[in-house]
This record gives sequence, C-alpha cells and structure tokens, in this order.
Amino acid sequence: MSGKKEGKGVFKWADGSYYDGEFHDNNIDGYGVYTWGDGRKYEGTWVNNKMSGNGKFVWSDGRMYEGGYEDDQKHGLGTFHWGDGSSYVGGWVNGKRHGRGKYTNSKGVTREGEWENGERKRWFDDVPPTGTSP
Repeated sequence: MSGKKEGKGVFKWADGSYYDGEFHDNNIDGYGVYTWGDGRKYEGTWVNNKMSGNGKFVWSDGRMYEGGYEDDQKHGLGTFHWGDGSSYVGGWVNGKRHGRGKYTNSKGVTREGEWENGERKRWFDDVPPTGTSP
C-alpha cells in the first residue's frame, strides 16, 4: 500500500473543512462534496483538486451557483441566485458573466442582455433614443 488516497472516502482538515467523495492518485478527482469550515459547500465533479465539470456551489449567505466549472471558475452555462431572489442564467467565462444571459431582479422582472468579462454591455430590449441610427 502506497499511503495515497484512492477511491471513495472522506478527508477532514484541521480548519473544519472536509471532503466526501472520490480520490485518484492522492487528488480530489471525480464526484464529491467539499464543505468549508465557514459553511460554503460545493457538490459536483473535480479534476486534480479543482472544481471542473458540473456542480453546485452554495454560500452561507444564501447565494448559489449551479452549472459549469473549469479550473475552479464558473465556466460555460450556469445559473447564479443572490440572497435577495434575483438571478442570472447564461454564459460564464473564467468566473465572470460573459455572453448572452437573462437577469431577473428581486421583483421578478426579467431582461435579456449581453455581458462581457463580468460587465453588462447592453440590454436587448433597449430602444435607441429618437433621432439616432441603429
């Protein structure tokens, strides 16, 4: 026996964090649940100790993201919910909203827009001011 973590198991850290899931060659790799000491939790797939693939991340303040991950970053399609009830459904690149998406505010009003590197560039339903060309 090599002493490496391999297969399914649970590992606990001194700070109160723990992981329950699959290991390969001493790394968190495969499907599992990681819970941090402060209450944050990620449930999904891992590759070489990083969130990769699909998963769900929940913060202790009520925020939640569910969707794609790559290299520990939100990436691909996903849904983010804020504690106030607002949400964003759409594209993500390197942890930031990117591409087409739908934002719903806390009152339930939904608008479609385009984001780039985390910043909203435009709403698709915006009408240009009178007297300007499109």
